[in-house]
Formats: sequence, C-alpha cells, structure tokens
Amino acid sequence: MADRDVRKPMQTDSIFRMCSMTKPITAAAVMILYEEGRFALSDPVSDYLPEFKHMKVLDPPWPQDKTSPPGALVDAKRPITIFNLLTHTAGLTYPWNARLGKAYRDANVNSGLSQQEGTIGDAVKRLAALPLLFQPGDSWEYSLADDVLGRLVEVVSGMPFDQFLAQRIFQPLGMKDSYFFPPQDKVSRLVAAYAYDEQKGLRPILDQQVMDGQGGFQYTADYPYRGPHTYFSGGAGLTSTAEDYYRFCQMMLNGGELNGVRVLSRKSVELMSHNHVKGQTDQLDYGLGFGTKGAPEQLTELGSVGSYYWGGFYYTTFVIDPKEDLIAIFLGQMNPSGGLNLDSKAITLAYQAIKD
Repeated sequence: MADRDVRKPMQTDSIFRMCSMTKPITAAAVMILYEEGRFALSDPVSDYLPEFKHMKVLDPPWPQDKTSPPGALVDAKRPITIFNLLTHTAGLTYPWNARLGKAYRDANVNSGLSQQEGTIGDAVKRLAALPLLFQPGDSWEYSLADDVLGRLVEVVSGMPFDQFLAQRIFQPLGMKDSYFFPPQDKVSRLVAAYAYDEQKGLRPILDQQVMDGQGGFQYTADYPYRGPHTYFSGGAGLTSTAEDYYRFCQMMLNGGELNGVRVLSRKSVELMSHNHVKGQTDQLDYGLGFGTKGAPEQLTELGSVGSYYWGGFYYTTFVIDPKEDLIAIFLGQMNPSGGLNLDSKAITLAYQAIKD
C-alpha cells in the first residue's frame, strides 16, 4: 500500500524518500567531474572549499573516546581530501553522534531528513567551523561528507547541485521522476511514511509532525513538499521511483552506460565498487558511495563477492551484483522499523530464485 489508511495501492511510479540512497548518485556526480580532469581525488577539498583549510580535531579522537563532550582540540595533521569525503574517512559525522552531535545541532547542521533553511553552501560553511571526530584518513564514520560533495559539485561545475544531477545523470538515463523536491503535480505519488513501535504499532508520520530519532536528532516526512526547497542534501535528499533507481543501478552494472548513453567510464565504476577502507572499520567495507562485498566471509546470506549496495533511512535498500548480472531493489517508507528484516529477505529471495 502507498497509503494504508486510505487503502491507496502501491504503483510502479510511486515516489519514495531515498534518503541515503542519494549518496551513490552524489558519488557518481563527483566522478563525472573527476573524469573531466577538474580535480584529483587526492586533492584537498579546501582547494575548492577554502572553509576547510584549517581544521581542528578532537583530542582524544573518536573512536578512542566515544563519550566525552568536545574538549581539547588539536590541529589536523593533514588536509581532508576528496577521496576522504567519498569514503567517509574525513572525520565528519552526523547530528546523532555521541560526541559531536549536540555541536552539530547547535550549529544548525542538518541531517537532510527534515526541512532546512538556506543552501548546502551555507550549511557546509557552518560544518567546516566545527571540529573533526578524528584525523582525516585515520578512521571511518558515516557522515555528512556527501553534502560537502554536493557543494563541491556546485563550485566546480558552476551549477546548482539539483540542476547538475538533472542534466548530467537524470535526463541522460531517463530518470523522469527523480528530484530533491517533486513538482506539485507529482507530490500525490509520494508514498506515505510510517513509524513502528511495540506499544502503538504501525502509525503514519503526519504532515508537520517532528519525530525524535536516536541521538537527539529530529526528522520529518513532509520535507519533500513542505519547506523552503533550497537545500539539496547530497547525502539524503533525493526522492525517486523503483524504475528510476533501477536505471541508475543498470548504468552502474553496465560499466557506466545505459541504452547507448555513457554517464561514467568503466574505470570509474571499478574504482567506486572496490573497498577502500580496509582496516578502518570492522563494520563493513566501503567504496566510493557504496558498501562493498569484497571477501567470501562477508556473505552471511546468498550473494556474491564483488557486489555493492546501500540503503536509506526510510527502509530502502539495493544491491548490484556484476557476477550474476543482477539488480535487486527494496523500497519501503518506515522509520523506526521495529526490527523488521523484510528488506534483507527480499534481497535474499532474489538470489534464491537463481536455479542454475
């Protein structure tokens, strides 16, 4: 159901809040400019966003200290590179982090999951004024790095981020229903969002309702159509359909091309889908915008070494498997989900259908 309370059925063109499934698309936008020779991935991001020139770092750093409030600071030993941002090794975090979350919230640094005044340019300047969790390159922390990358795309291309995505990715791939903020005539296709808890069961997240998430951050469900519509979150902001996101995944599976239109080179796709954080996180492997499965011991269910994937806050996920020539996408709209594992079951079902 697209809306359970009014018995509205799901359609193939229903629009979903993609949240962190925005990140792979943002990474692709960065790689488009990289292929044009506009920068090297090893370049300091401060070459293009000078607000990141003189960064401070928590001492002791995360994850050595996960509980102390921000205290002593030291100078960054090295600059944040574009590669650090793509791999979440820059030392940035999210507003729910135990050590820096309050500082982020006090500075009005948004997660991309609620209404936001201003632009990513404004927010990135505020973010750059805050300390880093750890020295750039020393560890891995899921973060607002993709919002910074969205701003990088704007500065290097000279275009607003939403226009760059539309002209360089969405239009070439035929992704006709992908937007940060859907036009008014498509808002009715946006799927209702829900929250689940053991006491109240499944309940809709209403317009103008602010939800309290873990770690003190807040989120809403009406941000795609209520609010200023000026903040293009590279880490969480896109809405899209199953078909549109499939077209993006198929382009990646094809080595950067779809229906005769090339968006990325084969070499860029290879680089994006390989693990680049070995030894920096025991949670997962991560490439450039994607989680990766690089070793057999990572396969606890059916899958393939060499597959890559990601998911989103409102219960969405996908996997791209070059070995099996397979794409599987699961889209729900719920947070919290109450511990459901329907998403992983759906991906496993796709593999269980392989009979040879």
